[in-house]
Amino acid sequence: MKFICKKTELINAINIVQKAIKSNSTVSILDGILIETGSGSIKLTGYDLETGIEADVNADIIESGSVVADSKLFGEIVKRLPEETVDIKTDERFQVHISSGTSNFAIKGLDSEPFPKIPVIENGNKIIVRQNVLRSMINHTIFAVSKDSTRTKLTGCNLVSDGNTLSMVAIDGFRMALNREDMGSEFPEMNYIVPGKALTELAKILGDGDDEEVNLFASANHLLFDIGDVRMISRLIQGEFVNFESIIVKNPKTVMNIDRKTLLDSVERASLIIMTDERRCPVQFSMPDDNTLVVSANAETGNSKESIDISIEGERIDIDFNAKYMIDALKNIDDDEIRIEFNGGNGPCIIVPKEGNKYVYLVLPIRR
Repeated sequence: MKFICKKTELINAINIVQKAIKSNSTVSILDGILIETGSGSIKLTGYDLETGIEADVNADIIESGSVVADSKLFGEIVKRLPEETVDIKTDERFQVHISSGTSNFAIKGLDSEPFPKIPVIENGNKIIVRQNVLRSMINHTIFAVSKDSTRTKLTGCNLVSDGNTLSMVAIDGFRMALNREDMGSEFPEMNYIVPGKALTELAKILGDGDDEEVNLFASANHLLFDIGDVRMISRLIQGEFVNFESIIVKNPKTVMNIDRKTLLDSVERASLIIMTDERRCPVQFSMPDDNTLVVSANAETGNSKESIDISIEGERIDIDFNAKYMIDALKNIDDDEIRIEFNGGNGPCIIVPKEGNKYVYLVLPIRR
């Protein structure tokens, strides 16, 4: 194998495919990047048996072939090459020779034959989504994905469409993040559970332009995100996701309209006192009258208390929350004014827009 390409383009591709490579994998060949020549380009592949990423790089192909190079070493060498033009070739012992200007490297490579094949998804039914829409939906929900590996379905986001609205939902058992986007009247129906790790890395790859699109192709077990020169394939989590619509309380006992930034700042200040166990030292919301919310915290380090002018409808409440969960929700809302619904001191707190239904954030209180 022999080819010549641009250093900048090669570095960008390496950085992308490395997102699918685990360090110290139990399968040693998966620590590497698969490099294959094509027609006028090379293809780099990273794969951890759950998520695979392919990236194409324009290149002058002199001799076709393939090799697996150590991901970290190969990436560090290319990053530090002195010139923009990079010359790469392999020999019969799978050594990878890298040249640029007066700099020359020879590193040990591996035969590409044992490298696991990424599942192939036929380009049948195609679903098109704007990249900035999908990236925004991921960023506004991914923080609520469960880290508990024993609750497999909750370690992913539910990507679901009813034919008009695309929704992404994450639930970790203590909170929920739901983001919706109106996709028009003929958008395809779907219902997938995509691992949180794959979506986290996908969000870093997706662009933010209104005219940039990502094509989705699905099989029974995998979902392919095709961004042109970059493709990510992820295994799907099997089974039924939580019926999230059923846990959104429709008739709240208390409704509060409040400035989001004011509440966020207040909770963040209260959280400065909470230095230890957040369950033992929660942030507290209380309503001494119909126009005041008191945000307070008490811990061994001290205490805090401040009042916010608000508008309340319904019962006054006194309730405790994990400060981090409340902060995460408030930080992922773009609106200035929000509506917060309470269902007694032990019921879920639901944060929604003052108008519309673009998002729903649910936080369970801490029982006293």
